[in-house]
Amino acid sequence: MSDALLALRSLLRQPRRTAIALFAIGFGVVALLLAGGFMEWIFWAMRESTIQSQLGHVQVVRPGYLKQGAADPYRFFMPDDGVQQGYLEGLEHAQEVVPRIGFSGLISHGDATVSFIGEGVDPAREVALSRYLVIVEGVALAAGDEGGLLLGEGLAANLGAKPGDTVVLLSTTASGGINAVEAKVRGLFFTSNKEFDDVALRLPLSLAQRLLKTQGVHRWLVLLDDTAYTDTAVAKIKAHFAAEGEALEVVPWYRLADFYNKTVALFGRQLGVVAGIIGLIIVLSISNTLIMSVLERTREIGTLLALGHRRRQVLGLYVSEGLWLGIIGGLAGVIIGVMLAQLISAVGIPMPPPPGMKRGYSGEIMLTWSLIAGTWLLAVVSTVLASLYPAWKASRLVIVDALRHGR
Repeated sequence: MSDALLALRSLLRQPRRTAIALFAIGFGVVALLLAGGFMEWIFWAMRESTIQSQLGHVQVVRPGYLKQGAADPYRFFMPDDGVQQGYLEGLEHAQEVVPRIGFSGLISHGDATVSFIGEGVDPAREVALSRYLVIVEGVALAAGDEGGLLLGEGLAANLGAKPGDTVVLLSTTASGGINAVEAKVRGLFFTSNKEFDDVALRLPLSLAQRLLKTQGVHRWLVLLDDTAYTDTAVAKIKAHFAAEGEALEVVPWYRLADFYNKTVALFGRQLGVVAGIIGLIIVLSISNTLIMSVLERTREIGTLLALGHRRRQVLGLYVSEGLWLGIIGGLAGVIIGVMLAQLISAVGIPMPPPPGMKRGYSGEIMLTWSLIAGTWLLAVVSTVLASLYPAWKASRLVIVDALRHGR
């Protein structure tokens, strides 16, 4: 304890140099917090957008549907007795269970005919899974609407269709024939994925089943009240289906979110590089500060050694100085970083449209406890590592030469 207090007093004796060192540490911590917090917000926004506009937290399908369902969707209809869907609706933390049917075909309006990827949905249940599906024209599908549909903004532009227009859908049926239905365009939507909006449409489940001449669905999407419960819910559902002998596959959202996973991996590597650069800056600045301190206090170190201080005590003294710099500079950087993050988030960060999107957005800074603790720990570890070489140099001084220094 006495060595730690002596180290703190030594830092206070050189206020200018100490202030410069603390500024370097604090600046690095603030920069890493803001950069990491912005990436955390991007990850959170992408994750929730993907879950609440497309995938849900958990999907229950027939085995093989995800790989072969596009080629032969009629082999993979779910049980229609309502028992398993009822179990999912009563699952702990389950907010909604949404049935969907997926298909593809051709859509015509006037002289224009293009291909589409369609989803048959229950409008009443889809409200919870459409928070990030933005209606830009017209209205959303209403419960009981059996003759309307929603077009992706890009698909509507390719067709030249607008709300109120009548379109014709053509698709193959479960028996292998061809069927067509007419539907009214109720509205146009966009999501965070432009490629999806260029080919996607949504229509009521009853209309999709009439087009395909079937009563089945392909997927049950389970929306939870918190993303953190995803793995727990998956484990419970798998255990239940295994006990019941049901041949159903339970898929968490992150297995389906390929773009999200690749984005997180890319940004995570970039943040790691930034953290490494900031750590190197801290090491170099603190090492330089403490080496200068050793040069200026050579006679003082020699006196301590002459009075009986062990070399490891001198080593510990300088390491303690580095530790104090890391603790104080890290805490100051965290406090300033948190305040700046709240201020920036309140104002918003105007961002241009990223690749694959047509609209910009307003970003925020999301600080998590793990990010704050990790950044502070980086500052402390960096300063301790930076102090090792100056501390070793100080502890290896020859007593006679140190006492003669400066004379």
